[in-house]
Amino acid sequence: MTGAPRLLGRLLARLLALPVHGYRLFVSPWLGRNCRFAPSCSEYALEALETHGPLRGTWLAARRLLRCHPWGGEGHDPVPPRRDGPPPA
Repeated sequence: MTGAPRLLGRLLARLLALPVHGYRLFVSPWLGRNCRFAPSCSEYALEALETHGPLRGTWLAARRLLRCHPWGGEGHDPVPPRRDGPPPA
């Protein structure tokens, strides 16, 4: 039954990615491309969800958003690699 939790994790990650896709489609064009980081915060969130699954991916995306402010850092900030095994594909 190890396939069912993995499938549930993938579905949950895709569900959590929907608001990010909505932001990229409807909000981001109005705000313009002015992210402090590369990849952008929305790209980072999608990659974190894909690489780490719903729990850790959401945590990484939230931490990234909290760092995205005028007094925060800037520059190249990639999603960290998985620590344990293959991606949750």
